[in-house]
Amino acid sequence: MIEGLKKAWSGVLQPFFRLPEEEQSAALCCRTGADGTEVLLITSRDTGRWILPKGWLEKDMSPAQSAQKEAWEEAGVKSGVLHETGLGKFCYEKSAEDGCDLLVEVEVFRLDVTEMADDFPEAHERERGWFRPSDAAEAVQEPELKKILLRL
Repeated sequence: MIEGLKKAWSGVLQPFFRLPEEEQSAALCCRTGADGTEVLLITSRDTGRWILPKGWLEKDMSPAQSAQKEAWEEAGVKSGVLHETGLGKFCYEKSAEDGCDLLVEVEVFRLDVTEMADDFPEAHERERGWFRPSDAAEAVQEPELKKILLRL
């Protein structure tokens, strides 16, 4: 019983009582495919789960520009039309080097992809795939990100 309560606290309730400690931005990379809008997901380097390209905010860039930079480095998005207005935010826990978990808030920006590259900085570290928004929502773990994807 106590173990069940601990799991419920840490997995469900505790995140609602924690404030984000760090901020990142993410690129929701989109294109028009045969069946309509498609979303680009990449695998994380540590767990291999499907995620959006995302990273820390850059000092001399807007959050949207930081997201576009991550889309290049992590997914090979060479060019596209960047929307400076955020689509929403989601939170996730990131394991820090010291072993502690940081709560990170990520703002999502749409990037309509016009050109992709096969050779990019993290090409040998990640997989990438195009998904229908509903399939992308099923593939990611974060509830708030699922909602953003389903609104496309």
